[in-house]
Amino acid sequence: MQTTAWIGLGANLGERAAALRSALTGLGALPGTRVLRVSSLYRSAPVDAGGPDYLNAVAEVSTFLTPQALLEALQTLEQAAGRERPYRNAPRTLDLDILFYGDVSLESAGLTLPHPRLHERAFVLLPLAELAPERVAPEWLAGVAGQAIERWGGADWGNILV
Repeated sequence: MQTTAWIGLGANLGERAAALRSALTGLGALPGTRVLRVSSLYRSAPVDAGGPDYLNAVAEVSTFLTPQALLEALQTLEQAAGRERPYRNAPRTLDLDILFYGDVSLESAGLTLPHPRLHERAFVLLPLAELAPERVAPEWLAGVAGQAIERWGGADWGNILV
């Protein structure tokens, strides 16, 4: 069954904008998956971690992949971008998270939907609110008001959507 999902994208190592652009191309190339819309880019300070600032965005996709198959595909894209997981919240070349998969609620060893920490992160909520404001509770936005984040105009998504 075709489902709309929202994917959080982030990178804080290497050529961040290029990594996000490549990830969007990879998302659009997944079987039965199409990128519908992409938020603006945002620059944010790491949360609960060190390292350089992140570039973040959210993509709205339409997919026939199951939640688990989508997660596995996202992890493959991360690995192709050189993602390493030496410790929790380590800096990364690419981070892809399923924020919402339709209205599915799921809790398993490897995947929780909706994403369990999305309401704690301005770098998720602001770009998500551009695409799906109905999915962002006003109290969530108020709760992250102190986090350092700004819309970043340094990249034009251009013709990435396919």
